[in-house]
Amino acid sequence: MNILLVTDAWLPQVNGVVSTLVELARQLQGMGHAVSVIQPGQFRTHACPGHAGIDLALFPGRRLTQLMDEAQPDAIHIATEGPLGWAARRHCLRRGLPFTTAFHTRLPEILKTALGVPLSWGYALLRRFHRPSNGVMVPTSGVLQTLQQKGFRRLRAWTHGVDTRLFAFAPEATESPALGHLARPVSLYVGRLSHEKNVKAFLDLDLPGSKVVCGAGPLEEGLRDAHPNVHWVGVLPRCELAKVYAASDVLVFPSRHETLGLVMLEAMACGVPVAAHPVDGPRQVVGDSGAGALREDLHEAWAEALKVRRSTARQRALAFDWERAAALFVSHLVRLPRPLRTSREHRPMTEGMSILPLRRANVSHKRHAVVE
Repeated sequence: MNILLVTDAWLPQVNGVVSTLVELARQLQGMGHAVSVIQPGQFRTHACPGHAGIDLALFPGRRLTQLMDEAQPDAIHIATEGPLGWAARRHCLRRGLPFTTAFHTRLPEILKTALGVPLSWGYALLRRFHRPSNGVMVPTSGVLQTLQQKGFRRLRAWTHGVDTRLFAFAPEATESPALGHLARPVSLYVGRLSHEKNVKAFLDLDLPGSKVVCGAGPLEEGLRDAHPNVHWVGVLPRCELAKVYAASDVLVFPSRHETLGLVMLEAMACGVPVAAHPVDGPRQVVGDSGAGALREDLHEAWAEALKVRRSTARQRALAFDWERAAALFVSHLVRLPRPLRTSREHRPMTEGMSILPLRRANVSHKRHAVVE
């Protein structure tokens, strides 16, 4: 099957959504599917205000229509609610093409934290975006319940996976040059340095040993100045990040607004337990598995997580298998009608129209490379 993925989040951006989509594309290729990706690098772009390193496509309509026509997909998935996502949605509705979407980011909460935008406004906008979707894929049961309460329809549970070969633990990791010289225990934060990540809650904790921060963002300069004793390593390639995880003792995950939290899975795959608040993402990833501790008091969570065996954390991560996640993703896709209508022969799709989810895909035995 030829799967078209439209996303505003793609390389060289560094975040959990990009990591998830890149690995998903690789897994789909391994299953024999062809994957075409439409992403900001194919358009004129402008930096997203307040989010260094994230470029948004400018006026993508005409170029995007051309790329979508050329792709001749069997299924269309719109991964994000940015300029490319809205343009692809508009294209599909004009042509009467079914499509699926995904809810990767709690955008309303981010807008409220950063700009004071009322939650009701943010959710109204996202309801409008996802309303015509034939399936809205969500990563956790908690997010699914929240969206149901907010009036979203056709929700599909789709958990993500973690690369347990790249992210692994070896006993000698704690002696590695990455962090081996630091006083123990080593408490790690990985993620964007922005208001919605609540990173200050981690930095303000009075913990023994060493604190390490891996990431960048708009708050970085001020946080560095305020916390000179913290070890700041910036943004690392994933192979280097795996070494930093493995050389740490606890991952502290202070965010309250994550849909999932890929960094928790990556840390646990490296044998590192998680300390977090008892909110949606951590509940799904850690839960009652014993691979970490969830407490309202992060210091209490940290102290409990420090007692967790590395093998327990690793075992929990193994439950998030990417092959299974990719197969579930395919099961939620919807097939496009054949032959596809051209721009001159289209019938707009109404919200009442629906196509049954694809249960078994006809796949090619040939492996294909990701476009762009």
